[in-house]
Amino acid sequence: MNELKYETSPYLLQHAENPIYWKAWKPETLQQAVTENKLIVLSVGYSACHWCHVMEHESFEDHEVAALMNAHYVSVKVDREERPDVDATYMKAVQIMTGQGGWPMNVVLLPDGRPVWGGTYFRKQQWMLTMDQLQQIYQDEPEKMEDYATRLLEGIKQLSLLPPNEEEGIKDPLHIKPLVEKWSRSFDWDYGGYARAPKFMMPNNYLFLQRYGYQTQSKDLLDFLDLTLTRMAWGGLFDTVGGGFSRYSVDMHWHVPHFEKMLYDNGQLMSLYAEAYKRTKNPLYKEVIDKTHFFIKTELTTSEGAFYSAWDADSLNNAGHKEEGAFYTWEKEELKSILGDDFPLFEKVFNINEFGFWEKNQYVLIQTEPLEALSVTLDISEDVLRQKKEQWEQLLYKEREKRHKPGLDDKVLASWNALMLKGYADAYKATGDKVYLNTAIKNATLITSRLWHENGHLWRTYKNGEARIHAFLEDYAHTANALISLYQCTFDEQWLNQACQLVNYALEHFFDENRQLFLFNPRGQETLIAAHYETEDNVIPAANSVMANVLYILSLYYDNAYYEKVALQMLYNVLPGIDYPSAFSNWLNLWLSLSADNKELAICGPDAHENVQEINRVYAPHVLIAATEKPSGLPLLKNRFVNTQNLFYVCQNKTCGLPFTKADETINAITIK
Repeated sequence: MNELKYETSPYLLQHAENPIYWKAWKPETLQQAVTENKLIVLSVGYSACHWCHVMEHESFEDHEVAALMNAHYVSVKVDREERPDVDATYMKAVQIMTGQGGWPMNVVLLPDGRPVWGGTYFRKQQWMLTMDQLQQIYQDEPEKMEDYATRLLEGIKQLSLLPPNEEEGIKDPLHIKPLVEKWSRSFDWDYGGYARAPKFMMPNNYLFLQRYGYQTQSKDLLDFLDLTLTRMAWGGLFDTVGGGFSRYSVDMHWHVPHFEKMLYDNGQLMSLYAEAYKRTKNPLYKEVIDKTHFFIKTELTTSEGAFYSAWDADSLNNAGHKEEGAFYTWEKEELKSILGDDFPLFEKVFNINEFGFWEKNQYVLIQTEPLEALSVTLDISEDVLRQKKEQWEQLLYKEREKRHKPGLDDKVLASWNALMLKGYADAYKATGDKVYLNTAIKNATLITSRLWHENGHLWRTYKNGEARIHAFLEDYAHTANALISLYQCTFDEQWLNQACQLVNYALEHFFDENRQLFLFNPRGQETLIAAHYETEDNVIPAANSVMANVLYILSLYYDNAYYEKVALQMLYNVLPGIDYPSAFSNWLNLWLSLSADNKELAICGPDAHENVQEINRVYAPHVLIAATEKPSGLPLLKNRFVNTQNLFYVCQNKTCGLPFTKADETINAITIK
């Protein structure tokens, strides 16, 4: 029978009524395959995945397909967001076999879990033919599959190996320059991002490039960064009506998105736009922050302060059929009816023309010029045009609320919540808006009270008051990173101490002394066919790169030589493999932290919090800040507090100069000119 009705994942529950005898990924499920000597069909997806829905409708809801699979296979469904370890392990196999990957991911395994065949989306007849052929081969010539599985597993293990580093030590960060120059050859200098489609945002890449551009005073690089952020904010990729970013753009212009909205994208993009706002004070960047918050607050936040995972790409259209993007797109006549006499202005601002056209008489809103320039062209004051734009968006939002909303993935994931928590903390630093700080604190309290077990481990998922699945390295790394950012808002040392506790737990349970890297799964837990070490940054930075950055930051706060040693050894191990820097931007960020620009700033005194708020609004990614309004034992602050004076200590290489007494003097001292 289909056992998915006992699960909590929205994706698994979507398949609970399929006639296929689906089971969840559990040791007893895998043991069943061994006992019955059956192949395993492993099908991996997630709730917001459009093509996952298509394959379900075409094949997994079909009784003919079900009869074949139920007779010859143990069928296992996995939510990749719940079990990123399973997803990553078998994605390596699919990429070796086919040269590409994606979701849905479908893999056939021997009873012991070793893969022998795989791919992504398949139509019904192709799927059935393949299922029939594979079970016949396994029945008649099992030795062929055994031999292939052995060779494929060796290939999977080889993918986890890093090339040896033969340098005597870590090179000077000046060596980052040729990597960035190579990287820049893939830039799209017309619309920002990379010169290819589809276009993913990759926020961690731009966080690094912004920092590197600032520290090297590269105007071209910062101009490219601003072009990218502006075009992303103007494009259909960003929902200017209701807030929030979709997952990626299918075209070169950031125009038509793949309409699913993921929490992890929006958390990281809030951090990115917050940092860019600090650097430029561009009101567009603040608008993006505010609108992203509106979406998260209204659609993805629970009463406890937890954040849901995603909004689906699909929703019901006017005919009652599921259609990708139905919630977001507009017909011209519909817009005329809503906007009335303002439509001629609206169509100029949002390109209700050939450029803004999508398909089936539908338009996706996209802005291609700043309001300042448009106001001149349209002979209207910029202030009036800005007010009209706000009014139009409110009208469209009100009208859109009458539509069927996309499906909600209502599970809570530790690492994704941490990314959003950090986004809110960074937004507070940039804007001083306490709504963002309060949201961050509420979420941090939820994580530390509901997702942190008394024995020290984190849980991966939380839903209906129940926490499940032991957390993975990414959960510890991102949560610690978010708590550090929250400390830098509040300077409440409990958050920094909790980050330290999580790192210590990870060192004890995940760190591989031989490889000098962290395993993705904790030692002693369920063992997959091959150990997984996540080192390459993707749409979410790699768990090892985040942990290395966290260790280095905590080594400065706590003067902890072991943390520093581990972080730098990890960086040393990874450096030889950085051939395409876009997959290692978070490692490059750590490398840049070793440059001569980097400083620590200790702020002490009765007005420390007020002074911190002023300094936090300044873009200074090369400066690590600690602050206190009372005596503190934190090494950066110890013996520096005087209750009658505000003192600002600028430190470098564990040496501090004489303290400044005013915030503006300090800002001048830390600014790169």
